[in-house]
Amino acid sequence: MTDNNSKKSGNILSNISPPSELPSFVTAAAAVPTPTAVSQASAAEDESQRKGSETDPFIPTTFSPAIPSNKNTNSIVSGPGLSEDGAVLDASEMESAEGTTAGKVNRDFSSMVLNPEPLADALSPLTQGGSALFGWVKGAVSGNGILQKVAEKAKSSVDTIVTTLDPQMKEYINSGGDTEVIVASDKDDKVRPIREAFQTVFGKATVIGLPAQATAIAAQPVGFAAGLKGAEHRINSIRAENPRVDDHLPVVAIENFLVELFPDQWFDAGVIVLFDYAKNILLKTVTQMTPVPQPVVASIRADTPEDYQLKDTGFAITVGSVMAKNLNTPHTEWHKTYTTVGRPEMILSAAKTIASLYKKAVAEYVDSLGAPLSPRE
Repeated sequence: MTDNNSKKSGNILSNISPPSELPSFVTAAAAVPTPTAVSQASAAEDESQRKGSETDPFIPTTFSPAIPSNKNTNSIVSGPGLSEDGAVLDASEMESAEGTTAGKVNRDFSSMVLNPEPLADALSPLTQGGSALFGWVKGAVSGNGILQKVAEKAKSSVDTIVTTLDPQMKEYINSGGDTEVIVASDKDDKVRPIREAFQTVFGKATVIGLPAQATAIAAQPVGFAAGLKGAEHRINSIRAENPRVDDHLPVVAIENFLVELFPDQWFDAGVIVLFDYAKNILLKTVTQMTPVPQPVVASIRADTPEDYQLKDTGFAITVGSVMAKNLNTPHTEWHKTYTTVGRPEMILSAAKTIASLYKKAVAEYVDSLGAPLSPRE
């Protein structure tokens, strides 16, 4: 029984024909790579590119035409050695092509319209003074331009710093110019304010103090007339005794005096006189007045001898000596100690008036002559 079944089984299998060709959809499915295969292939490609970039320093590029493929290039002039259709030309054909190209270029330039104006005419709007750029530059460097004002401001700032650090430098910085003045005194409390006043009014001025005495006047003049006489004596003395003072140099003199303006009320004041002989200019002014106590005036009157030769012009003792002794201060500082206003301040204020009047008088004198003067005229 078993043998019979085996034979039957063998016979059945042997009777089955071989398998036919697989259907097309089965083979197509087998050809499509699986996601795992795709990821492995991509990783392998990235690895090969990474290794290639490490070994090769240059990155290969692809050609990108400058002219799109769809653009008609028949009208474009061919380059040297090439015809319009891109064929290589021989030597004779290249010469012919160059001649043709040159003719085209020459014809193109001959048809152009160039600017017939000369270069100077073309640039004239820039170089003219009325232009925006060069006009501004010309105005900036002119006498009243911006640059000039900036330079003057800078110089003034430097001078201010220097004179602040050392006030004595002011007279040297502002010295010079066409104005020269002689002060009939060598006392600093007189010369310094006179110099400052003239340098303030004239900008630059040379002011020199020389010693001078009023020998024909009392030590302490009394009254306006006596004070004026003392100043005039100082001017005459310095002009006669000092050869440096000629007729073309103005001379300024200061003389302090006592005056009784109200009953038993006395004041100390100073008269300032300027005399310019060459221009015939005589100017006068009076400083601020300082009250003087009646007992002081009575004291210097009592100390003046009866036989004092100059008694008709004043006293033999000065107010400054008595006030300085009573106030325990130098005789040149008694005004400031007594009233907080120093004598140089009073002289400076009055000297500015004299300097301003003198400047106007000189201008009128020049106008009367009708011609400019030299510094010494």
